[in-house]
Amino acid sequence: MNLHFTKMNIPLKVALGNIVMIVNLVVWYDYTSAILREAIDKTLSAYGEKLALDVILFSAVVASVLLGAFLANKLSSRKRFLLAWNLMGVFSSLALVMLETATIVNVSFLLILVGISFGLGLPVYMANFADITKIDNRARFGSIVILVVFLGIFAFEFVMPKNLFLGALVLAAWRFSGLVGILPLGSFLEDKKQQKSPPMVSVLTDRSVLLYLIPWTIFSLINYLGWPINSRIHGENFVYFSALINSVIAGIFAPIAGFLADSAGRKRTLVSGFIVFGIGYAVLGINPFNIYAWYFYSFVDGIAWGIIYVIFWFTIWGDLADGKSSEKYYAVGIIPYSLSGFLRVTLGPYIANTVSEYAIFSFAAFFLFLAVVPLMYAPETLPEKTVRERELKSYIEKAKRIREKFTKGQ
Repeated sequence: MNLHFTKMNIPLKVALGNIVMIVNLVVWYDYTSAILREAIDKTLSAYGEKLALDVILFSAVVASVLLGAFLANKLSSRKRFLLAWNLMGVFSSLALVMLETATIVNVSFLLILVGISFGLGLPVYMANFADITKIDNRARFGSIVILVVFLGIFAFEFVMPKNLFLGALVLAAWRFSGLVGILPLGSFLEDKKQQKSPPMVSVLTDRSVLLYLIPWTIFSLINYLGWPINSRIHGENFVYFSALINSVIAGIFAPIAGFLADSAGRKRTLVSGFIVFGIGYAVLGINPFNIYAWYFYSFVDGIAWGIIYVIFWFTIWGDLADGKSSEKYYAVGIIPYSLSGFLRVTLGPYIANTVSEYAIFSFAAFFLFLAVVPLMYAPETLPEKTVRERELKSYIEKAKRIREKFTKGQ
């Protein structure tokens, strides 16, 4: 059985294997990093020490992502590489039991280990996603992956034990189950046609890449500001509830965003997401102490993230690679998201306690609208022919419905 949205005659097991690999990795990292964050908060009280450990995790993720992108086209066997890297993730999970007697030394070791276990093979995963999709259906397939990721994170909440030892075993078993996704892709990974791998400098100086990377970076820099202030004003329980609303909305809206990006185009969809996100911050800037303003923000933030996840995680970097090896493009696209997570736990609380809420949200809204400017000059990666064909098809279908309605009326 084959899927119509793939670039080649790809079997269903290859498409499902890709979904399993990505979902397995993201869910694993979400819970593993949360355990490490809790260990850091319990073990250390000094801001400087916590910052140092956060820098270690961020550096480990970024360095391993870049290294993985560099090594991708030099691998003699991608399948063996991914299997070995996945087993490293299993070992990282089991090593979490070291946190029973957490020290700066063993926490630092685990941060490096987990960072590598997450980042090293991620560019290969994402490039594989780009290889099995085609440009006019990439966003739609990416939205399916996003939806399954959110469902996986939500479902995992019910099976993840509070006990550290049992939690480590569950995470190890979960990461081991990722082999189910890698094994069916064996022949596809080994038979993959060697593509030209552009130098990283070439990727970073590509005008099209920069015109998408700059808004993505601005979004990531601003995104971390909201939640620490929410926590300070309304407490941790409300933050947890807001985050839940945000995730549900993002998961629901992701398939809609995927459909829009594959029909109306990436730029239009992205601009809509940025505007919606900017409106959310503008409302908070008017009255950041109003709880209904935060409900509204959580709702529109979820819509914006549904769009952002689909396009900036899965779609645009594969589009921009345009037949070249896409690992380095995805590596560049991953870094701003990692930076956002780093700033949220480091600078976020500090800024929330030192700068006026009104000033922060007004500043954020202004720069979000400013971030739209580069998108105005960015190229639309969805072919114009595809957009016109789908607009024509939609017009014909509407005309048929009107005609049928008119005929029945007679």
